[in-house]
Amino acid sequence: MSHIYTKYFQKSKVFLYPLLGIAKGQTYVPVETYICWQDAFDYTDYRFISVYNSIRSTEYIIFEDVVLKQNKMFDSYYKLSSDRHLYIFNIESYKHDFNMFVDGKYSKFSSNAKNKISNYFSSSKGISKNIKSFLYPEEFHSNYAKSLDVDLSIIKEVYEVCSKPDMKKECLIEKIPNEIQLLKDNSISLDKTKPNE
Repeated sequence: MSHIYTKYFQKSKVFLYPLLGIAKGQTYVPVETYICWQDAFDYTDYRFISVYNSIRSTEYIIFEDVVLKQNKMFDSYYKLSSDRHLYIFNIESYKHDFNMFVDGKYSKFSSNAKNKISNYFSSSKGISKNIKSFLYPEEFHSNYAKSLDVDLSIIKEVYEVCSKPDMKKECLIEKIPNEIQLLKDNSISLDKTKPNE
């Protein structure tokens, strides 16, 4: 037994999205989130990828400009289709927390990251308690031991009560746009001019 909480959910959406500082209750929320993009970005690139499904209404464009593109971690945007949009955020400023996320050591997140995550989910009582148990598992070990009918020492040994992220599910499988492919293929080159030419 490596972890207690076994039913999978998109962990980047719970543990990393709140770190962007986007206020809860926005009209638009990502339909899915990822930490890598097959053939484009690996998880070692410290990127957070969010996908939104929406027609580009005036309201959505204002949201995109004000909330997403003005975010201090915003990196780039890619149009996947007329109503499917991808936004990439550089979260290197949370490098430690990101590394702990990849290792499934949510209890080792920094105090700052834990506070942001807890505050984001604070208005949802049921979810809030689960999130707290993931971030501060030692406070909930007895509850998990009783619930699972196992010895407390087993829970303490495992320590974390939420499973590690499934890297296959946290990786976007989608055709890479031409502009990324060009950069990856080194198709764009700047030739030096030779002296006296």
